[in-house]
Formats: sequence, C-alpha cells, structure tokens
Amino acid sequence: MKQLSEFLIPFIGLKLGKHQFEYQINKEFFEDFHFDDFAAAAVKVNATLDKKNTFMELSLRHKGTVNVPCDLTGEPFDLEIKGKLNLVVQFGEQFNDDNEELLILPHGEHQIDVKQYIYEMIVLSVPVKKVHPGVKDGTLKTPALDKLNELTFKEQKEIKKEEVDPRWDKLKKLLTDK
Repeated sequence: MKQLSEFLIPFIGLKLGKHQFEYQINKEFFEDFHFDDFAAAAVKVNATLDKKNTFMELSLRHKGTVNVPCDLTGEPFDLEIKGKLNLVVQFGEQFNDDNEELLILPHGEHQIDVKQYIYEMIVLSVPVKKVHPGVKDGTLKTPALDKLNELTFKEQKEIKKEEVDPRWDKLKKLLTDK
C-alpha cells in the first residue's frame, strides 16, 4: 500500500485548536487496499484535528454512497452510508495502534496518516446484509426475484392442497366424546 501525501496531516506547524480537512473518496482509494467489494464509491470524509498541548483528538465523519450487489438478487445498487470515528492521539516511546480509540505516535513524529482509519471507517459502516430498496418496497423486477416468487407460491399452494388425515379427526372425536 502506497502512502499518499493527500492523507497525511502534518500537525507540527499547526496552532492549538481545531483544524478541518476534507477528502473525496472514490473506487480508486479502495484499490490500494485490494478491496473490490464496491463497484463504485462517492464518499465525503470530514476530518477535524483538535490540537491540544500534550495530545490531539482526531474526529472523522463520512457520508456518501457505495455501489454494492444486493445479497438477495445480486443486482447492483447505490447504498447510502454514514459513520464516524473518534481517535485520541498521544505521544510515547514507540508507535502503537492496538487500541481502536487511542493512537500512540513516537516522540518526534510530525504527521498522522489517516488513510487506514478512513478505509476502516467506511468499510465497517456497510451493513452485513445489503438489500436493494426495490426488494423492500416490491418495485424491483428481476429474473431472480420472479423465480423466487414462483417457487414461494408453489410451496404455499402445496401446503393448502394437503388435506388433514381423517384418522386425526377420529382421534379428536374420541377426546370430545367423554
């Protein structure tokens, strides 16, 4: 994975206080991570770096759409996603990102690479089950859905055609004849 200067935030020359950064994420961004689950992506990421005397707070928020296949029909659709990630950045002896809410940078470091955090935030905001909105409201017409509906109706018709075994009726009559 190559390091892009676009995603490096140099904090050494920044004054104390909040600083805003904005990123436009597309499909090429995910190709660096060898992630090909999205056919297309249009996500806007806002990063706020709040620099304090001894530490920094990094807040990432994103909103946009990713083109994914429906889990039921396989039809591609644009899924709206949004999310946020808050990270506390402190300084220590060595780099440590074991904790998902705390990043420790070595003393003397002068920039933060936010690319990995943006990637994780976006990928984790996609739901496990992706269902096309047309499936939910019944407006999507595809061969896969037609076949599913055809099979569903056959099963329901077969259940209705089955008659109750007359032996059960005789047994029920024994219970009520007491």
